Amino acid sequence: MSVLALTTPLDEETVRRLRVGDFVEISGRIYTGRDAVHHRIFHGQAPPVSLRGQIIYHCGPVMVRDGDRWQCRAAGPTTSSREEPYQWKLIAEHGLRGIIGKGGMGERTRAACQQHGCVYLHAIGGAAQVYARCVARVDGVDWIDLGSPEAIWHLWVERLPALVTIDAQGGSLHAEVLEASRAAGARLQG
Repeated sequence: MSVLALTTPLDEETVRRLRVGDFVEISGRIYTGRDAVHHRIFHGQAPPVSLRGQIIYHCGPVMVRDGDRWQCRAAGPTTSSREEPYQWKLIAEHGLRGIIGKGGMGERTRAACQQHGCVYLHAIGGAAQVYARCVARVDGVDWIDLGSPEAIWHLWVERLPALVTIDAQGGSLHAEVLEASRAAGARLQG
């Protein structure tokens, strides 16, 4: 299996070349963002960092203070479907090029990825320590008032692995699996 190396920030041309099923390793800056971050931005508060060309990681990392620095001890993905009501707007208005999470996303996000040149990247649930080892450093944190898991953490990652499951051409592994499951269920019923 070939691995595609991605370095942030991403441009639209690079993202549009990716296809469902591509395995990637991401290096560079990414930002975490969960429910509270998405809700805040969706309802009009400008993000404290530019998301243009960036990747947002649906993750509530476990961080430990070490002197004047933060250390990431766990960085597993959280369920992305909770961000479905908001994600399309962040893609459209803030120029996101990638989303990392688990479990997939819905039709509005798939359509926004296709229209604006973004991909959804599936990370493996239960591998929080593996992903933490990919975090080379923590460069900052914003919106800590939301609580540590909900804050925007600035992570510098090296070779963080993920699988493209929604691409910028409109392909969705999640939709394919759902359709195949429906067809199998219909055959069983008979």
